[in-house]
Amino acid sequence: MRIVLVGLAMLVGSVQAADPLVISSGSDRATPIAVVPFGWQGGSVLPEDMADIIGKDLRNSGVFEPIPKQNMISLPTQASELIYRDWKALGAQYVLVGSLVPSGGRLQVQYALFNVATEQQVMTGSVGGGVDQLRDMAHHIADQSFEKLTGTKGAFSTRMLYVTAERFAVNNTRYTLQRSDYDGARAVTLLQSREPILSPSFAPDGRRIAYVSFEQKRPRIFVQHIDTGRREQITNFEGLNGAPAWSPDGSRLAFVLSRDGNPEIYVMDMGSRQLRRVTNQGSIDTEPFWGKDGQTIYFTSDRSGKPQIYKTNIGSGAVERVTFVGNYNANPKLSADEKTLVMIHRQDGYTVFKVAAQDLQRGNLRILSDTSLDESPTVAPNGTMIIYATRQQGRGVLMLASTNGRVRLPLPTAQGEVREPSWSPYLN
Repeated sequence: MRIVLVGLAMLVGSVQAADPLVISSGSDRATPIAVVPFGWQGGSVLPEDMADIIGKDLRNSGVFEPIPKQNMISLPTQASELIYRDWKALGAQYVLVGSLVPSGGRLQVQYALFNVATEQQVMTGSVGGGVDQLRDMAHHIADQSFEKLTGTKGAFSTRMLYVTAERFAVNNTRYTLQRSDYDGARAVTLLQSREPILSPSFAPDGRRIAYVSFEQKRPRIFVQHIDTGRREQITNFEGLNGAPAWSPDGSRLAFVLSRDGNPEIYVMDMGSRQLRRVTNQGSIDTEPFWGKDGQTIYFTSDRSGKPQIYKTNIGSGAVERVTFVGNYNANPKLSADEKTLVMIHRQDGYTVFKVAAQDLQRGNLRILSDTSLDESPTVAPNGTMIIYATRQQGRGVLMLASTNGRVRLPLPTAQGEVREPSWSPYLN
């Protein structure tokens, strides 16, 4: 490896504790960062490029712009002060370096982060794991670097749920519930069915998921334990049973039932299975999403004539309309700080549906997607990224976008129609 910033001794040197180096969200451009290819002292070729994964993680946030690898190849291996000068010439504001060492059948990764402008080391760390955990370790390093530089916890070690529908012949479609890394890698199948699967949702503990299954030829809500695969049927009411959403503490489940006529929001206590009706109005109320206080529920309703987003307090029953811009706003999701509402938005007409974000304090609305048939937005637990379903070249796909609007890219997923994404909470 010709690219060396400092010796390995500095990689594991001590660093004085410091406050996060907060990067202003008001910057006109992403912050340039160099993620140098990690040194490797083993003989075989590793199956994953950790530096590449870290760089893509940081880019996906919309906050950082990694220096292209080809721009780093010609840098000389000289004294650190000369190397700093070279990184400055490349425009990098930060440099992340690392080294992998075999250790007892596992790998030990040492890494360090440097501020090019001040020529100071700002973070160092180490993480260990097997060869099959290279992606986990890379996401961990990206999380640590992101938090150090922004003051916001990284979300790269989180997971995602989504549903695929693959048609083999007439009346022969296979639906699968998949779990993957947030970026679509390492997908595993949690459930297969000949009948549709809808609205998967992680519990706050990350160990359970709720979803709607049509395996009984009617929509019913199930809860599945991820580790064991054990399933419980939660609802079996007449009519619609849909849109499950976990309360912040995981003790309750909000969902939609039409057992009393039109669709309304209900909440079930998961311990006692006691059911409580939340909305009671002659309209369609659907797509509940909890506020952090465990008392507020945002939902979609057509009570004003067209779908708009409202919120209600389940204690007092007070209802307040939240969205006013556009003739269609649905599927509400809140950012982690509850300052931003993400939704599916239609400005006018009847055919263009985009992902939008509304500032709940100022009321202004921004379009986040550049596609036109978007649905099912889900927000990263730190609020920096969203994933949504859309169509591309006639196929249902998942797209990732940064909430600051700088990044939009399709995620690699399985074959078939892909839809219904759901982001996990923090799992560590």
